[in-house]
Amino acid sequence: MSDGLLQSMTTELRRGTLTLAVLSQLRTPQYGYSLVQLLEKSGITIEQSTLYPLLRRLEKQELVTSSWDKTESRPRRYYVLSDYGIEILEKLRKEWEKTSQELAILLKEGNEENESD
Repeated sequence: MSDGLLQSMTTELRRGTLTLAVLSQLRTPQYGYSLVQLLEKSGITIEQSTLYPLLRRLEKQELVTSSWDKTESRPRRYYVLSDYGIEILEKLRKEWEKTSQELAILLKEGNEENESD
């Protein structure tokens, strides 16, 4: 498999997981840079060029709301889950756990078959 194909497939795999990761961190209000730092603490790297369009899309989908905090010297836009976003996050979390368990079984079975060959 070429490096380009692997990179493309990895990007595709990460796309959906980044949405879930971002939503999971917006139970409390976060601004862009604080969100990047929270995600990086968990080992998830996200570029700002990916994050901000994702936040705008989530806001358009009414999963998050945003507001400006102008009390600091530099205004910051904070994002937080809406009630609908909390509901969707919980459903996505359950779906992720179910899918992860199913994939773990498939990958383990596949690995065991290769070892017995």
